[in-house]
Amino acid sequence: MASGAPSVTIPRQPGDAPRTEDPGGRARAQRWKTYGAPALALLPLALLTTAAWLGRAVRPSADEWCFLPTVRDHGVSGLVAKFYLTDNGRLGNGLLVGLYAKFGVAGHQWYGAVSGAVTLGLLWAMTVLVLRATGRSAPRGVPLLVASMVTVVFLLATPNTYKTFYWPASSVSHTVAPVLACLAALPLLWNRTRASRIAAPAAALVVGCFMGTLSEETSVVVLVVLAALLLVGNRIFAPRVRSAARTWCLAGLAGVMAGTLLLLTSPGSRNRRERYGAGTTSMFAPESLGESLRGFLEILGTLLSTWQYLGAVAAGVLLGLLVRDRAGGAPVLLTGRPGFLLLTGAGTFLAAGYLCTVITYPLFGTSVSSATRTWNDYLVLYVLLLAGGGAVLGRALLRRGRHTGAAAAVCAVMCAATCVGLAVPLGELGTDMSLRAARWDRQDRWLRNGAALGVRVLPYRPLPISGMGEPFGHHGHRVWPARCVADYYHLEKITYTQRLP
Repeated sequence: MASGAPSVTIPRQPGDAPRTEDPGGRARAQRWKTYGAPALALLPLALLTTAAWLGRAVRPSADEWCFLPTVRDHGVSGLVAKFYLTDNGRLGNGLLVGLYAKFGVAGHQWYGAVSGAVTLGLLWAMTVLVLRATGRSAPRGVPLLVASMVTVVFLLATPNTYKTFYWPASSVSHTVAPVLACLAALPLLWNRTRASRIAAPAAALVVGCFMGTLSEETSVVVLVVLAALLLVGNRIFAPRVRSAARTWCLAGLAGVMAGTLLLLTSPGSRNRRERYGAGTTSMFAPESLGESLRGFLEILGTLLSTWQYLGAVAAGVLLGLLVRDRAGGAPVLLTGRPGFLLLTGAGTFLAAGYLCTVITYPLFGTSVSSATRTWNDYLVLYVLLLAGGGAVLGRALLRRGRHTGAAAAVCAVMCAATCVGLAVPLGELGTDMSLRAARWDRQDRWLRNGAALGVRVLPYRPLPISGMGEPFGHHGHRVWPARCVADYYHLEKITYTQRLP
């Protein structure tokens, strides 16, 4: 459909300058709105489907070696208790990890498909509701295109797609967590019934409390976003909903702080801080703050130089070109100051990203900029900001009424190029995952057979992928998590070998 896009003529909007349309322009524009956007959405949807299908090759590694025997022997509640009392204090994290770990290897294989569908569904719903809240509508298929492109670049454009999308233990804490936080915004954006107005602060309180026990980094992002909304809410929300929006923000802040307090006072959180020396004194020391800033600037450099993120901008421009004012609807969100909105969004992203780097620096040290999985907590803001900026640009082009067809064509090509650009490394990762899965399954059968015969000590060959931790990593020098692997196979001990059984 991109090949026909240059001749698209966008119908004039109220208040636009008069212009002459070419013969048949309206028909071509209508065909693009009817068929073009849904057809273009098939590209990111196909890429997401492929990524989910490749997830069948995921096998446990790193922390999951320790989660699996705990859930097998003590159930999900046992893992939740272990998290709270011993590991890190994250009650919500333990619950979500237990829900996929209870299915063993199958839970890891299907985690990507489930989490990808949840991410796409929530972002799709948010796109539709934001349009409705601004008093606008878009042709069928356009919100899905925007949501799918945002999902694709969020999940697959990072330097380490495996840790972002396929590693459940990381995804639960850093990828799914910020997306789940969007749940709290849906009742506020709906705001059409008395029930939704009551449900909005209740949802913010519950979701906020859960976020506080799920991910410290996501909690920081939520706190920054809610604080920003409180500061500039009068310039974003319509007068009739400002009080409800303020109540929603305060409920969200209360929920996050309550959940965070529950986490920080847990025995597991104290153990983790002592283990890594991650106290508040070292965290906010001048040297730590300076190194955190250096690390965050390196992260920004990587994000700004990753061209695939332009796919989110292109989808936003298409949205801005095709969106229309909704008849008979009073807007909830004010969009008359797009520059102010973008500036506020950029400031919120930068503040949230830097603070997340500050709280992760005591754990990762000078390598904080290479801990790519921790970027995802605020990367959602970055991708949404790009899509929003694209929508503002699309509206500006529409008001000028010039070269809108050419802009639509360029954006369609950029969306397609982004999907192709992400498909190549995804295919290479899929090959690596399939190779590891075959070796993992072979070793798994050998270890199980040996344990069934009564052997108590067996050799194990590490099978790393994408920088994941494995027993005897670093050429056999790092033992963790060998003890957990032995527990998983009911062995007393595993030893290091370089030969695959």
